[in-house]
Amino acid sequence: MKRVCCLYRVSTLGQVDKEKDDIPMQKQVCRDFAKQQGWEIVDELYEKGVSGFKVSAADRDAIQEIQKAAVGKKFDILLVYMFDRIGRIHSETPFVVEWLVQNGLEVWSATEGQQRFESHVDNLMNYIRFWQASGESIKTSERTKAGMAQTVREGHFRGGTVPYGYRLVKNGRMNKSKQEVGDIEVNPYEAEIVKTIFEKYVHEGYGINSIIKYLTENSIFNHRGNRFSFSSIYAMIQNVLYTGILKSGETLSEVIPRLQIVENHIFERAQMVRTDRSKELEEDKTRRIPLSTRSEALMTGFALCGHCGGKLSLTTCTKTRKRADGTEVKTKRVRYRCYNKSQKIRECDGQTEYGMENLDGIITKVLCDLFKNIQGLSKNELIEKRYRNELTSCINKLNGSKIELKKHMDALKTLQDEVVKAINGESKFDADTLNDLIKQTKEKVATATILVQQNESELENRQQHMADIQEQYKELISWADIFQNSTNKTKKMIAAYLIDRVYVRRGYEVEIKFNVVYEQFCIAS
Repeated sequence: MKRVCCLYRVSTLGQVDKEKDDIPMQKQVCRDFAKQQGWEIVDELYEKGVSGFKVSAADRDAIQEIQKAAVGKKFDILLVYMFDRIGRIHSETPFVVEWLVQNGLEVWSATEGQQRFESHVDNLMNYIRFWQASGESIKTSERTKAGMAQTVREGHFRGGTVPYGYRLVKNGRMNKSKQEVGDIEVNPYEAEIVKTIFEKYVHEGYGINSIIKYLTENSIFNHRGNRFSFSSIYAMIQNVLYTGILKSGETLSEVIPRLQIVENHIFERAQMVRTDRSKELEEDKTRRIPLSTRSEALMTGFALCGHCGGKLSLTTCTKTRKRADGTEVKTKRVRYRCYNKSQKIRECDGQTEYGMENLDGIITKVLCDLFKNIQGLSKNELIEKRYRNELTSCINKLNGSKIELKKHMDALKTLQDEVVKAINGESKFDADTLNDLIKQTKEKVATATILVQQNESELENRQQHMADIQEQYKELISWADIFQNSTNKTKKMIAAYLIDRVYVRRGYEVEIKFNVVYEQFCIAS
């Protein structure tokens, strides 16, 4: 009597649901088939939630076990419900089946018969079978993606794990199978935690690990009651759903106000912090957002020597002095040091060091005065002035690009007229020279035309810029309200957002270059 090993597989965890699990059906069909053939089932292997299309045979324990058993002659036949239970990878599964047959196993399907390799046609049919199975998986995947994208476009939750900050509710929405499916709504308690995470990340400069430590110390855990992981917090920082937008792949829904937890400008600021802190910028001098806010210094990352342009890095030392009674007093001194001068990298005629308290005090006073002036001006005055300045700049750029385009168009017409003269033997240029000049000028015309189109588009989008300006004003006012009495961490982050560079020269002479986004507001104040 031939010994049989049966393999049963379902692809997704959803198919493991008790009401949908088709493994019992596969098992019954295979057992009945084996009984009809007079075979003895000596082993049964189960794969639940394992994709035969996405998971390689090398990563599937059941396939590895079957191959070892084949070498050990532990059974004679591998029986499956359908051949695609073995796999659906067209570049791999046919050869797995062929290997099993070559190692003495018969491979049978309870519904499709035996897979043989007795002729060239058998080899071809074996490959075609799994090529078709692979194609079906691709089509299924595309249909699933399209279905999820459509669900998102309609403003519904596509399914899957419910993100922290939300909960699943049943509102009577039915799918195509007439089964009720869930949607999400904001979980008020968790939403406050999400806001806190973004607040710590954006305004207080917390890193991911610091956020996890804060949450754990305050007994705040994830949906499973476990400590938050680095990847989960990092994913939260990037999850556009917190702005009220559902996403599936590249498909985004319209903004759904009832799902928004985090304000747009806070979310965008978080993406800026994340990018600026990325490893790719570790050695880049353009980094402005401090990697850590644990340092008491205000300007780490954007303070530069006004003489040589080198970074001002922090240095700490402890000085010991004796009192009259003989006791020793230790004083910690934190100073900004010109890296180029201290390391003798470049000639610099500026100071080597600047006292941290003195320099930070100067910048703090400048910012406090700036915020006080901003609060003293009317909202409309600031926004209108900023808008007018941007509009004027945009118009000037457009007019300049049109003048440049006209110049190249006139030059092209002159050269084309010269061609007629060349034909009549009246031109001082030969044909080859004219062809080269015309080609070069046409390229300049094309480049200038693109620039004009870009400037026209920018001018047309002024209304959106007005909305951006209003958001920037709102952010500035919020900083103005909290800066004076905020923690050093918050002051440090606000300074990093507002200031692009601070150049420091001898005698604590400072030149502040504000971030271009806020520059007009700062000038207006």
